[in-house]
Amino acid sequence: MTNLQSKAVDIFTDGACRGNPGPGGWGAILRYQKHEKHINGAEVFTTNNRMELIAVIKALETLKRPCAINITTDSEYVRQGITSWLFQWKKNGWKTSQKSVVKNIDLWQELDKITSQHQINWHWVKGHSNHPENDLADELANKAIDNLLQE
Repeated sequence: MTNLQSKAVDIFTDGACRGNPGPGGWGAILRYQKHEKHINGAEVFTTNNRMELIAVIKALETLKRPCAINITTDSEYVRQGITSWLFQWKKNGWKTSQKSVVKNIDLWQELDKITSQHQINWHWVKGHSNHPENDLADELANKAIDNLLQE
């Protein structure tokens, strides 16, 4: 059996928002062996949670084939949503336990679809805690906002 860990893609993501809602950005780092790619983007009016979700989606969309992936995020919303809440939301017709429609349903459905193509391990790191890749993803997200606001 092949050692999947040695073939794993490492992804680090972060979202940022200036005001919530307000202008927002996302950043991601994709690392495979010695190769590293940085991606980011921004939206004029959004929320922090949407940016956190979009960071993961955009990173996964960058991959050309199914992979073993380690995703590290500082968003408990994303990590808990995908690992704990998603199954019940789907079972309940995309409703929460309080019978309301899941917030950011469009992004959750997109994330659900794209993650099904991969083998993913989810990791959480405390934001702004001197984790180098999380700090860089945050910097990428904020640069995207800066660029958007300068246009």
